[in-house]
Amino acid sequence: MIIPSIDLQGGQAVQLVNGERLAIEAGDAMPLAETFGRVGPIAVIDLDAAMGKGSNKEIILRLVKKYRCRVGGGIRDIETAIAWLDAGAEQIIIGTAADVSFVKQLPRDRVIVALDTRYDEVVVDGWRSGTGARAEERMRELRDYVSGFLVTFVESEGLMEGTQLDRIAALKEAAGDSKLTIAGGVTSAVEIRVLDASGVDAQVGMALYAGRLTLAAGFSAPMTSDRADGLWPTIVVDEFDRALGLCYSNLTSLEEALTTGTGVYWSRSRGLWRKGESSGATQELLGVSMDCDRDTLRFRVRQRGPGFCHLSTRSCFGELGGIAHLSQRVNERTATAPPGSYTRKLLMNDGLLAAKVVEEAHELVDANTAPEVAAEAADLLYFTLVTLARHGVGLSDVVRILDNRARKVTRRPGLAKSMEVST
Repeated sequence: MIIPSIDLQGGQAVQLVNGERLAIEAGDAMPLAETFGRVGPIAVIDLDAAMGKGSNKEIILRLVKKYRCRVGGGIRDIETAIAWLDAGAEQIIIGTAADVSFVKQLPRDRVIVALDTRYDEVVVDGWRSGTGARAEERMRELRDYVSGFLVTFVESEGLMEGTQLDRIAALKEAAGDSKLTIAGGVTSAVEIRVLDASGVDAQVGMALYAGRLTLAAGFSAPMTSDRADGLWPTIVVDEFDRALGLCYSNLTSLEEALTTGTGVYWSRSRGLWRKGESSGATQELLGVSMDCDRDTLRFRVRQRGPGFCHLSTRSCFGELGGIAHLSQRVNERTATAPPGSYTRKLLMNDGLLAAKVVEEAHELVDANTAPEVAAEAADLLYFTLVTLARHGVGLSDVVRILDNRARKVTRRPGLAKSMEVST
């Protein structure tokens, strides 16, 4: 799997050669993250913090709130590590400070240890100082306490001359059951495919920025197909992971989809198919993933217009139910509810809507039997969804906030706001 990299220096995305010479200034990191984030987690590295020359904290805070990020660079104390986890980083990358006593204080599944090597020797202090140790030694010491290792071949970094595939077997063995990610020199889809077949991820920067490797080619490198036409079956789901239908993709359609951020597929009869181009049922592409066998894609989309199916239903399997469907229906009624309808009355009357939310919350608290609790919860959910619709907030926005909160390591005491906390 490819892990696109965003290295930050002086507030800008950059690429360095051998960890020293500036080769590319890529500007604002946010547009890059919007594209890179469509294929999975992004490695965000604060070079200034790593070298003790400042920080790009504010930019990274914006990134972790919106995208899946592995954050590294200058994380040298537990407080900083936990702060990044609480801020929303999916994982943190610990470099110089990584030892057993440090990493065992953190949740194992959220920690990656970075080992930068130059000619097989681990280097630290922004790649300036040698340690005399090999990466394999450090990996065996730490592998029981971390979820992964990021090994960077500094002498190959940024040169686009290929990575050191001959080193992979030894490093993979030393990693044990921790995931191994390789960086430094990865340039081709072939290298990514070879690494993926070994269970190793490829962190890629320079090749993407310089145009030697496209994001689509890098992402799809491990993909296979048992079809005569070579197409990849593509399951299309909405933002709540509900199946909308089945399409097909190839590298051409995937390139267009990732570049435009829209639902683009390969029609077996018509070729390149931009979903909704004629019907108006367009799609915003939220993300692409592949299955464990590397022969099927999943497109996660935000469906616009009448629905995914040509019969104007939400999915090719008919209309979808559940709370997500209720949310969609309430949102549609913000514009279409007829005068005199209850939904319209709630939308037009702030006081009535607020009173109903409070009323139903009290009734839920007072409910005693399972049927009563279910009925009162349903009422409260309906009025909550109307409140969201009135303010233009989607249910997916709420889910994203809950997901971010679930990543926090530091937990609030959980007391009601009206209660005083004794000290």
